[in-house]
Amino acid sequence: MPDKLYQECRAVISGCRAIFEDLRESGVEVVPLPVSRKPTELSSVSESRASTSQSAEPAIGESLADIQQELADCQGCTLCGERQRIVFGVGNPQARLVLVGEAPGFQEDKKGEPFVGEAGQLLDRILFAMKLRREDVYICNVIKCRPPGNRNPEKEEIMACEAYLKRQLRAISPEMILCLGRFATQTLLQSTTAISRLRGAWHTYEGIPLMPTFHPAYLLRHPAGKQQVWEDVKQVMHRLQGETG
Repeated sequence: MPDKLYQECRAVISGCRAIFEDLRESGVEVVPLPVSRKPTELSSVSESRASTSQSAEPAIGESLADIQQELADCQGCTLCGERQRIVFGVGNPQARLVLVGEAPGFQEDKKGEPFVGEAGQLLDRILFAMKLRREDVYICNVIKCRPPGNRNPEKEEIMACEAYLKRQLRAISPEMILCLGRFATQTLLQSTTAISRLRGAWHTYEGIPLMPTFHPAYLLRHPAGKQQVWEDVKQVMHRLQGETG
């Protein structure tokens, strides 16, 4: 076997092992299979989504591309002076599920894409457990520029970016929002309640069901929280599959 192919196989096997170790730590014994729908059901869902998008578009009057273009040289707060790239968002612009995080880190600032560092790798494994890929969802942050030293976002920085986040959500019009961490949750819910008290229960943002859970970066420091996150994302999975129980 050529060395390059051998190394690629080892990387794939190592990645799979990490996924299953995370699932085991979360108390997951079986990864649930997605609910299969009949062709007529799939057609009905697609028509419903298309109808929703068409009816919302005139009211929104802008696309994600419009918003991103407006942000191209944003000078709205002091973070603009040290950033390498604005980290706008990535994924499906018609996603049923939007994941909202906190702010870009070093790797995200370098690449211009959210959740590409170590926390992003853990998020990918969470999505895998949910039978989802990045291409199926939309991922963005409250803050579009990296705070120095990956510190917490300040109130003024959140206020400068908050309107853009809300416009992103209106442009996508998702069925559900999964908030990752304190800043995303408290910003969208306009709450000061601790994430530990908000997580695990459904809330509403502008009529959209919203589930708060811990940020993947928190799980890297506190692996015991993976079980709670798994319980939270299972509720999201059930809704995506049309289950209400």
